Amino acid sequence: MDTAIKVAFASTDMTHIDQHFGAAESFAIYAINPEEAQLVEATQFGKLDMDGNEDKLDAKIKALEGCVAVYSQAVGASAVAKLKAASIQPIKVSAGAEIAGLIEALQDELRQGPTAWLAQAIKRLQGPSATRFDAMEAEGWDE
Repeated sequence: MDTAIKVAFASTDMTHIDQHFGAAESFAIYAINPEEAQLVEATQFGKLDMDGNEDKLDAKIKALEGCVAVYSQAVGASAVAKLKAASIQPIKVSAGAEIAGLIEALQDELRQGPTAWLAQAIKRLQGPSATRFDAMEAEGWDE
């Protein structure tokens, strides 16, 4: 799954989205490509209150390093800002949404052509093109 994207889901049962991002006790992290999805990690944080303590956000965001998105039932404004700064797209879904269905929708999107946020995430993962200077040279660009 070399070309897979990593996506996190705020879930206690690893089947449904049932957590607010800031108070999430655990995340199911999947590697997803158009053909398959694989659980690669399950993080555990223990029981946390939605108390406005933002220190807990940093540990969660660090645990999601490499993920392009995180699905949760809610996410606060400060968490959205921190996630975006870490290049992680926060996605709010209805409580009880099934992870399998969300993965299937992502796979469909990957097959049919990603939306703007997903296309940007894929581009970031791929990094700069090794041939980006060749086109400039062909146009006669010179330092």
